[in-house]
Amino acid sequence: MNKIDRIPDTKQKWFKEAKYGLFIHWGLYSILGGEYKGQKTDYISEWIMNSLDIPVDEYEKLAEQFDPVNFDADKLVKRAKEEWGMKYIVFTSKHHEGFAMYKSEVSSYNVVDATPCHRDILKELAEACRKYDMKLGLYYSQSQDWDDPNGYISKSNGHEATNREEKKISDFQKYLDEKVKSQLKEILTNYGDICLIWFDTPMDMTVEQSQECIDTVKKIQPNCLISGRIGNQLGDYMTIGDNYLPRLPLDGDWEMPATLNDTWGYSKFDHNWKSPEDIIRLLIKIVSRGGNYLLNIGPKADGSIPEESCRVLNVVGKYLKENGEGIYGTKKTPVYPYELDWAEFTCREHKLYVHVLKPRKRLELLNCANHVTRAVLLKDGRRLDVVCDMTCEGDAVVIIDIPNELREEKNYCVCLELEEETAIFDPIRG
Repeated sequence: MNKIDRIPDTKQKWFKEAKYGLFIHWGLYSILGGEYKGQKTDYISEWIMNSLDIPVDEYEKLAEQFDPVNFDADKLVKRAKEEWGMKYIVFTSKHHEGFAMYKSEVSSYNVVDATPCHRDILKELAEACRKYDMKLGLYYSQSQDWDDPNGYISKSNGHEATNREEKKISDFQKYLDEKVKSQLKEILTNYGDICLIWFDTPMDMTVEQSQECIDTVKKIQPNCLISGRIGNQLGDYMTIGDNYLPRLPLDGDWEMPATLNDTWGYSKFDHNWKSPEDIIRLLIKIVSRGGNYLLNIGPKADGSIPEESCRVLNVVGKYLKENGEGIYGTKKTPVYPYELDWAEFTCREHKLYVHVLKPRKRLELLNCANHVTRAVLLKDGRRLDVVCDMTCEGDAVVIIDIPNELREEKNYCVCLELEEETAIFDPIRG
């Protein structure tokens, strides 16, 4: 079964209404920033150990340099909620490199025991999330572990791990039993409520092994959601391909993980930042197709967030402050029959939101057959003139006049209050 055929239901109101979350990729790879001993990786920076085939004993020494003096969990969480408009955070408790960003009794290869900072980063984040009532989820790499002799190593994307090519996974079940399940118990027991575990790259895990991970999580925190990448079609919600947007709306609960540039962990070479306008349009498209947008930042080794990431997220956050009603808690939107370069739609019961992304003198919604009782500019509650009419060709059309002072503006939202429960878009007739 293709995972797009699944119709998962989290049965959790918060996930269905959140729409926008913050992903944080942070680990030892952030120290390298995409370069090791003068060699740049041409792949995503958090995979540098794999793509440049760095020996385990050399890579482990990076921990001696990890001292994030500029990391402030309180400031980051407050900013994510109040300025950027995120409703949940997902943090890399352990990525494929095998290094734990929290105090682990299972392995001394962790941020408290192996680094000069001796700080439990996860504890700091968890405390800040509780303070600001922000939901906290944790990324955990359950199959790939390049530091453990029994963890999987990917040779995908053309990268051959030549120095480790002789490494054979002698006992993955041993790794699963002794490290994965034990560390899952740690993060689910010691850091308060965890809203979800973001598993990743199941590799060759069996159905039974995926289920073992699920059972471990649910036994400790029954309400903790499981990402689709636990594998074997067993997650609580679908996890769409990285940076891949479904062309059409999807049934069920799903999430699209995505980057602000081309990588996830910090890279000093990647300056291909998406514009705020790109992010706003993508957010609206994801929401209109029924999903959540999990947007990533990659902190630098010192814990600071790249300035360009903040600049983009600040602009998107401003849009959400003014127009959040048209994003949070909305439903999957019927497919509009025309592609518009100036607008996207979202909806909820008896309301259709027109997100205006380019300057317009008037909004003409051809083939919109609803009876509109009122049109309101979300950012200030101003009522706009609206007419429901028919074209000369006999097609339904809704026309909204835009006041002169708004005709050069972009990135605002108009709420159309409807007599009908949902938007009605007629098909194109020749």
